[in-house]
Amino acid sequence: MFKARVYVTLKKDVLDPQGKAVKNSLISLGYDEVSDLRVGKYIEVTLNIENKEVATERVEEMCKNLLANTVIEDYQFEIDEVQS
Repeated sequence: MFKARVYVTLKKDVLDPQGKAVKNSLISLGYDEVSDLRVGKYIEVTLNIENKEVATERVEEMCKNLLANTVIEDYQFEIDEVQS
């Protein structure tokens, strides 16, 4: 069994109005040191698969087909074996 941690972020050239709003809110709260902020997604997927290579292939497919919009988002993931 494996657990994948998937990180999805907007591509650098894509505007991030939510990130800008959060940044401005932090600055208004006195966090003047914040110079940039981008909002993304964090997803955990537990896979009932015994082979890490197969698990990696399946998570890659999941990211491309649903978890990330590859036109405007980048993704990366980590996979670790978990004890059942």
